[in-house]
Amino acid sequence: MADTQARIGFVGVGRMGANMARRLKERGYCIAAVQDRHAETSESLAQELASEAAVSPARVAEVSEIVITVVSDDEAMRDIYAEQDQTSLMAHAKDRLFINCATLTPTLHIDIEQAVERQGGAALEACMASSITQARQGTLYLMCGGKREVFNRAHPVLDALGTTVRYIGPAGQAAKVKALVNMVMNSNTAALAEGLGLGKALGIDLTLLREVFSQTGAASRVLETDGEDMQLRVHDCFFSTAHATKDSAIALDLAQNVGLSLPVALATLGQYRRLMELGKGDLDKSAVAELTFLDRL
Repeated sequence: MADTQARIGFVGVGRMGANMARRLKERGYCIAAVQDRHAETSESLAQELASEAAVSPARVAEVSEIVITVVSDDEAMRDIYAEQDQTSLMAHAKDRLFINCATLTPTLHIDIEQAVERQGGAALEACMASSITQARQGTLYLMCGGKREVFNRAHPVLDALGTTVRYIGPAGQAAKVKALVNMVMNSNTAALAEGLGLGKALGIDLTLLREVFSQTGAASRVLETDGEDMQLRVHDCFFSTAHATKDSAIALDLAQNVGLSLPVALATLGQYRRLMELGKGDLDKSAVAELTFLDRL
């Protein structure tokens, strides 16, 4: 059995972070404090979990031994780790373990690890290749980067959150792998949307077409998760268009850094940027199908 005596705090309790906190609470961990930029969100979850609704990231770190961060992007991450800000996590970083679960630019994970270590703490990236349902059920796929000893220290908590917990390598390496996972997933999603859109235009029954896809080389995990949603125009958010856009852009920046051209990924990013321009960033990535059906948009 894992040691559940550690006091755990969360910074960022949107749909993913909140469900991870609920999962750990059910596994016997003490959720000491939660904090979110939307105060009503953290206050509601704190009441549910009998935790403190912290007024700042600094307060979360002050009352917790392990802090799990689930924020949206590089800018939010820099804010909560600002070294000269007494309201940031760095105000109480000494002896703390920080587990960072956002998909970020890989170099930022390296910067955070170094900054935390300067303050006497430890940091680990734990990138998630799963969604809201898996967060709630504790079946996340977690890819971890950082020092091996820090990974070993975090492992009991990570085991409570995921069914697969993989050590990828030093800081930044897991973030690179996660960016590639999402780049390929996003490209698969855009390709599926085009296949279904063309099928509809040709008068093919889409339920039949999805079944044929599933039994042939067109099969994919995205077909399982998004195919019916594309057909029925149900785009409730599990992985948002905004996140798809951000993550594909991270991967393309990595490609540019090594001098590699990725035309399929670039075209996919263009589709997601079109959705963003149409104000649909909060819809699920399956909404890319709205761009490929003749009778939509």
